[in-house]
Amino acid sequence: MVYKVLFQESSLEAPIRERTKSLYVEADSVREVRRKLADRDYNIELVQPLDEAHLAYEQESEKYELERL
Repeated sequence: MVYKVLFQESSLEAPIRERTKSLYVEADSVREVRRKLADRDYNIELVQPLDEAHLAYEQESEKYELERL
């Protein structure tokens, strides 16, 4: 399954919508996504599973890139 992760680049940074970034990760669970990203200093706001329709919509964006971890 593909998950969309919304995050701030620093764990010390307060969540501000304008600075929120996103990435897409393939994993079996939310816990696995968080484990894969544990070595990065991210302030993870949300890990959202994408169903087929939502994933198809996200893939149309030029910013879509599946992160290989």
